[in-house]
Amino acid sequence: MTLPLKTTALLATLAAAGPLAAQEGANGTSFVEEFDRLDTARWYVSDGWNNGAHQNCTWSKDAVKAAGGKLTLSFDARPAGDRRYACGEVQTRKRYGYGTYEVRMKSASGPGLNSAFFSYIGPTDKKPHDEIDFEVLGKDTSRVQVNQYIAGKGGNEKLVAVPGGADSGFNDYAFVWRKDRIAYYLNGTLVHEVTDARKLPTNAQKIFLSLWGTDTLSDWMGRFAFAGPATMEVERIAFTAEGGPCQFDGSVACLVN
Repeated sequence: MTLPLKTTALLATLAAAGPLAAQEGANGTSFVEEFDRLDTARWYVSDGWNNGAHQNCTWSKDAVKAAGGKLTLSFDARPAGDRRYACGEVQTRKRYGYGTYEVRMKSASGPGLNSAFFSYIGPTDKKPHDEIDFEVLGKDTSRVQVNQYIAGKGGNEKLVAVPGGADSGFNDYAFVWRKDRIAYYLNGTLVHEVTDARKLPTNAQKIFLSLWGTDTLSDWMGRFAFAGPATMEVERIAFTAEGGPCQFDGSVACLVN
């Protein structure tokens, strides 16, 4: 993988900064997951609830499948809980801190759907709402949205073009989270960098993969119109702790750490 000069220069700066102390509560270590099966010691499958009135589907274990090197999260018209639709989500059982977060995924398509790779911690874990996001909105899969929440405050969205479309094939999404910056990458290229301390999360977080829909957030996600089952597919997800060894060829962490 050949990186542009701008990306190479940033990676050199990050490496020179050296390792920083992990956040309090960060108990997860480096891993690479290629989904030959679902490792339930690592992953918790969301099942039987939704995240609020804005979500038109219920998390369902039946919407999560892992086999043959691929995780599939589905959205389908199947009654679940108090919703007409069922959708899939997995989250790590452990919390992770500074390091490189990477996923290779193919998004779902369709207005009102959201294919997401993100880290999150919040009130259910007795912590402030901190979050770092990659989200593909099914209304326009030519772009991916990156964003951060700090103590529940968002408003840091940036849309990045995905050549060929996020739903037409697999793309590599990554963010490098350090104490003084977050750098976002698409297919190995730096696409966004945040250095303002007011926009940098500080709390260790769990890692999530999810596919969900909405009937109400149409200004953001598009007007929902069910056109048949939809799927989000993931071939690999990895976390490399800051300063840790590179874990696979092509990893952004190979150059950062």
